[in-house]
Amino acid sequence: MKAMVLAAGLGTRLRPLTDTRPKALVEVAGRTMLEITLERLRTFEIREVIINVHHFADQIIDYLRAKNNFGMRIEISREEVLLDTGGGLKKASWFFLEDPAALDQPFILHNVDVVSTIDLQEMSRLQNESGALATVAVMHRESTRYLLFDANHHLCGRRFVRNKKDEIARKSAQLEPLAFSGIHAISPRLLPKIKEDGVFSIIEVYLRLASENEKIAAYIADHSTWRDLGKPQDLAEASR
Repeated sequence: MKAMVLAAGLGTRLRPLTDTRPKALVEVAGRTMLEITLERLRTFEIREVIINVHHFADQIIDYLRAKNNFGMRIEISREEVLLDTGGGLKKASWFFLEDPAALDQPFILHNVDVVSTIDLQEMSRLQNESGALATVAVMHRESTRYLLFDANHHLCGRRFVRNKKDEIARKSAQLEPLAFSGIHAISPRLLPKIKEDGVFSIIEVYLRLASENEKIAAYIADHSTWRDLGKPQDLAEASR
């Protein structure tokens, strides 16, 4: 199984820590976010990874070289302009399409600034069995934004709490709000369906596909621990 680590962000919420280094190299309890993520992927026998880079990109490349790529095959997708999650995945899509024999094998898309105990193997198995184009890890927790799912846990829209706005892609009598956790299991079948260009979020792709009656599924990870590492106080709490 392959994976992509999203590590190109500016890390503005982590300033001043990210004034001189990329977010991926900020440490949590003596280990970089990137090391934590890659070691987590290795736990699930993932040995081939592509990482998108932008902010202090050369620092990440030098770090990986010094660590001998953690014993993995690691490719770099350098973004001269930040492409967001969807644009970043589209640019790196060649990595998941290079082996025709593996096109029925889901891959993991993982934010570098989240740490969790979510079972990626189980998530990938359910993704494979469901026939969905993608499965997203979600939880029942407080958030300023939610994804909305029907009774079958298929994506129908999203909710912005601050401006009390729902964006509905597919109508349903029941809508359950669940907080996204920054981890996806994606079928390579989704990649040719990305019509968007330039800078765009993968969530925008999911919503468009849901409006076209494609299946984007939820993996409810309430039984797992999860933490966002986006702010300095989050680092301190995660370290403890």
